[in-house]
Amino acid sequence: MDDHPQLGFLISALGAAVLAVSVFLPWYGVSITASGAATAQQELTTVAQQYGNSTFQAGASQLGAEFSSLAGRQVATVSAHEALKDISKILLVLAGLALLASLLRLAGLSGLEGGGGQIAVAGGLAALFVLYRMLTPPDAQGLVSLSLNWGIWLALLSAAAIVGGGILAASSQGRRHPAESYGRQI
Repeated sequence: MDDHPQLGFLISALGAAVLAVSVFLPWYGVSITASGAATAQQELTTVAQQYGNSTFQAGASQLGAEFSSLAGRQVATVSAHEALKDISKILLVLAGLALLASLLRLAGLSGLEGGGGQIAVAGGLAALFVLYRMLTPPDAQGLVSLSLNWGIWLALLSAAAIVGGGILAASSQGRRHPAESYGRQI
Protein backbone atom coordinates (compact mmCIF):
# COMPACT_ATOMS: atom_id res chain seq x y z
CA MET A 1 0.00 0.00 0.00
CA ASP A 2 1.28 3.46 -0.92
CA ASP A 3 1.29 5.82 2.07
CA HIS A 4 2.30 8.91 0.08
CA PRO A 5 -1.25 10.22 -0.37
CA GLN A 6 -1.90 9.90 3.37
CA LEU A 7 1.39 11.65 4.16
CA GLY A 8 0.54 14.39 1.65
CA PHE A 9 -2.88 14.96 3.19
CA LEU A 10 -1.35 15.00 6.68
CA ILE A 11 1.24 17.61 5.62
CA SER A 12 -1.51 19.71 4.04
CA ALA A 13 -3.71 19.47 7.12
CA LEU A 14 -0.86 20.55 9.41
CA GLY A 15 0.07 23.38 7.04
CA ALA A 16 -3.55 24.57 6.95
CA ALA A 17 -3.81 24.58 10.75
CA VAL A 18 -0.57 26.55 11.07
CA LEU A 19 -1.71 29.00 8.37
CA ALA A 20 -4.92 29.68 10.29
CA VAL A 21 -2.96 30.32 13.49
CA SER A 22 -0.37 32.49 11.71
CA VAL A 23 -3.06 35.02 10.76
CA PHE A 24 -3.11 36.03 14.43
CA LEU A 25 0.68 36.15 14.89
CA PRO A 26 2.94 39.19 14.29
CA TRP A 27 3.23 39.85 10.55
CA TYR A 28 4.69 43.36 10.74
CA GLY A 29 6.93 45.21 13.13
CA VAL A 30 5.88 48.85 13.64
CA SER A 31 8.65 51.43 13.93
CA ILE A 32 8.34 55.17 14.33
CA THR A 33 9.99 57.14 11.53
CA ALA A 34 12.06 60.28 12.15
CA SER A 35 9.24 62.42 10.75
CA GLY A 36 6.76 60.54 12.95
CA ALA A 37 8.85 61.27 16.05
CA ALA A 38 9.15 64.95 15.06
CA THR A 39 5.39 65.18 14.44
CA ALA A 40 4.62 63.59 17.82
CA GLN A 41 7.03 65.94 19.54
CA GLN A 42 5.46 68.95 17.82
CA GLU A 43 1.94 67.86 18.73
CA LEU A 44 2.90 67.28 22.36
CA THR A 45 4.47 70.75 22.53
CA THR A 46 1.36 72.33 20.98
CA VAL A 47 -0.99 70.59 23.42
CA ALA A 48 1.23 71.49 26.40
CA GLN A 49 1.35 75.14 25.39
CA GLN A 50 -2.36 75.30 24.77
CA TYR A 51 -3.66 73.41 27.80
CA GLY A 52 -0.87 73.10 30.36
CA ASN A 53 0.72 75.17 33.07
CA SER A 54 4.47 75.81 33.19
CA THR A 55 5.21 72.56 35.08
CA PHE A 56 3.27 70.52 32.54
CA GLN A 57 4.97 72.35 29.67
CA ALA A 58 8.43 71.60 31.11
CA GLY A 59 7.58 67.92 31.55
CA ALA A 60 6.15 67.73 28.04
CA SER A 61 9.27 69.38 26.64
CA GLN A 62 11.49 66.88 28.45
CA LEU A 63 9.38 63.94 27.27
CA GLY A 64 9.24 65.30 23.71
CA ALA A 65 13.04 65.49 23.57
CA GLU A 66 13.16 61.71 24.05
CA PHE A 67 10.84 61.01 21.09
CA SER A 68 13.72 61.24 18.61
CA SER A 69 15.38 58.27 20.32
CA LEU A 70 12.37 56.14 19.34
CA ALA A 71 12.91 56.75 15.62
CA GLY A 72 13.76 53.51 13.88
CA ARG A 73 13.00 51.30 16.87
CA GLN A 74 10.30 48.69 16.70
CA VAL A 75 7.64 49.73 19.19
CA ALA A 76 4.87 47.25 18.38
CA THR A 77 3.81 44.37 16.16
CA VAL A 78 0.69 43.93 14.06
CA SER A 79 -0.95 40.67 13.01
CA ALA A 80 -2.58 40.02 9.65
CA HIS A 81 -5.92 39.94 11.44
CA GLU A 82 -5.34 43.47 12.77
CA ALA A 83 -3.82 45.02 9.65
CA LEU A 84 -5.44 43.11 6.79
CA LYS A 85 -9.11 42.59 7.52
CA ASP A 86 -10.15 41.21 4.09
CA ILE A 87 -7.02 39.21 3.32
CA SER A 88 -6.99 37.66 6.78
CA LYS A 89 -10.54 36.41 6.21
CA ILE A 90 -9.60 35.01 2.81
CA LEU A 91 -6.58 33.23 4.32
CA LEU A 92 -8.75 31.78 7.08
CA VAL A 93 -11.27 30.48 4.52
CA LEU A 94 -8.50 28.96 2.35
CA ALA A 95 -6.90 27.36 5.42
CA GLY A 96 -10.28 26.03 6.55
CA LEU A 97 -11.04 24.55 3.13
CA ALA A 98 -7.61 22.93 2.87
CA LEU A 99 -7.87 21.58 6.41
CA LEU A 100 -11.37 20.19 5.88
CA ALA A 101 -10.51 18.61 2.53
CA SER A 102 -7.31 17.08 3.91
CA LEU A 103 -9.03 15.67 6.99
CA LEU A 104 -11.88 14.24 4.90
CA ARG A 105 -9.38 12.54 2.60
CA LEU A 106 -7.38 11.23 5.58
CA ALA A 107 -10.57 9.75 7.03
CA GLY A 108 -11.50 8.27 3.66
CA LEU A 109 -14.84 10.11 3.70
CA SER A 110 -14.41 12.13 0.52
CA GLY A 111 -15.33 10.70 -2.84
CA LEU A 112 -13.71 13.55 -4.73
CA GLU A 113 -11.05 12.62 -7.28
CA GLY A 114 -7.98 14.82 -7.48
CA GLY A 115 -8.43 16.10 -3.95
CA GLY A 116 -4.72 16.63 -3.58
CA GLY A 117 -4.64 18.94 -6.59
CA GLN A 118 -7.51 21.00 -5.25
CA ILE A 119 -5.80 21.29 -1.88
CA ALA A 120 -2.59 22.40 -3.61
CA VAL A 121 -4.54 25.11 -5.47
CA ALA A 122 -5.95 26.43 -2.18
CA GLY A 123 -2.44 26.51 -0.71
CA GLY A 124 -1.13 28.24 -3.84
CA LEU A 125 -3.77 30.94 -3.57
CA ALA A 126 -2.90 31.45 0.09
CA ALA A 127 0.79 31.71 -0.81
CA LEU A 128 0.00 34.34 -3.45
CA PHE A 129 -1.92 36.45 -0.92
CA VAL A 130 0.93 36.19 1.59
CA LEU A 131 3.56 37.03 -1.04
CA TYR A 132 1.50 40.01 -2.15
CA ARG A 133 1.45 41.35 1.41
CA MET A 134 5.16 40.69 1.78
CA LEU A 135 5.92 42.74 -1.32
CA THR A 136 3.29 45.45 -0.70
CA PRO A 137 2.69 45.91 3.03
CA PRO A 138 -0.22 48.09 4.17
CA ASP A 139 0.27 51.83 3.88
CA ALA A 140 1.89 53.22 7.03
CA GLN A 141 1.33 56.90 6.02
CA GLY A 142 4.88 58.10 6.73
CA LEU A 143 4.65 58.42 10.53
CA VAL A 144 5.48 54.77 11.11
CA SER A 145 7.16 52.14 8.99
CA LEU A 146 6.36 48.46 8.76
CA SER A 147 8.88 45.64 8.53
CA LEU A 148 8.22 41.95 7.97
CA ASN A 149 7.99 39.93 11.15
CA TRP A 150 8.18 36.18 11.78
CA GLY A 151 4.44 35.50 11.50
CA ILE A 152 4.32 36.34 7.81
CA TRP A 153 7.22 33.96 7.13
CA LEU A 154 5.38 31.23 9.03
CA ALA A 155 2.28 31.91 6.93
CA LEU A 156 4.31 31.56 3.73
CA LEU A 157 5.93 28.35 4.94
CA SER A 158 2.59 26.85 5.96
CA ALA A 159 1.02 27.77 2.60
CA ALA A 160 3.98 26.04 0.92
CA ALA A 161 3.34 22.98 3.12
CA ILE A 162 -0.28 22.91 1.92
CA VAL A 163 0.89 23.06 -1.70
CA GLY A 164 3.60 20.44 -1.18
CA GLY A 165 1.30 18.07 0.66
CA GLY A 166 -1.40 18.48 -1.97
CA ILE A 167 1.05 17.82 -4.79
CA LEU A 168 2.45 14.77 -2.98
CA ALA A 169 -1.04 13.39 -2.48
CA ALA A 170 -2.11 14.15 -6.06
CA SER A 171 1.00 12.65 -7.64
CA SER A 172 0.68 9.50 -5.55
CA GLN A 173 -2.99 9.15 -6.44
CA GLY A 174 -2.18 9.46 -10.12
CA ARG A 175 0.40 6.64 -9.97
CA ARG A 176 -1.93 4.10 -8.36
CA HIS A 177 -3.67 2.12 -11.05
CA PRO A 178 -5.18 -1.32 -10.58
CA ALA A 179 -3.32 -4.05 -12.48
CA GLU A 180 -6.39 -5.02 -14.45
CA SER A 181 -6.65 -1.54 -15.98
CA TYR A 182 -3.60 -2.31 -18.07
CA GLY A 183 -4.27 -4.31 -21.18
CA ARG A 184 -2.61 -7.69 -21.52
CA GLN A 185 -0.32 -8.07 -24.43
CA ILE A 186 0.20 -11.45 -25.98
